[in-house]
Amino acid sequence: QLQLVESGGGLVQPGGSLRLSCAASGFTLDYYDIGWFRQAPGKEREGVSCISSSGRNTHYADSVKGRFTISKDNARNTVYLQMNSLKPEDTAVYYCAADGPRWGILTRCPDEYDYWGQGTQVTVSS
Repeated sequence: QLQLVESGGGLVQPGGSLRLSCAASGFTLDYYDIGWFRQAPGKEREGVSCISSSGRNTHYADSVKGRFTISKDNARNTVYLQMNSLKPEDTAVYYCAADGPRWGILTRCPDEYDYWGQGTQVTVSS
């Protein structure tokens, strides 16, 4: 069964950090571009970041640029989202998604994804 599982969410104070993980099972992420998304209550889903299958290309939404870092560990079949300097407006359910298989330069985040995780809640509050 092809599956993505997010973990690492939780409650953190403003200015704090969290690292989200997206682990794949049933398939290898070596040939998949991965995206992170978030959705806050009453708001549309927002693309946060994406990384190419090789891990060489990354893209970020303006709202998180300079604070979030996406990385890929193909040996562990896992993608990470390091979130620093968190703000209350970062509160949302965070999802990861996989698009592929493909290999090549990722010039922008994919428009569509093939597999989605179930999400992990991130709450930034004092």
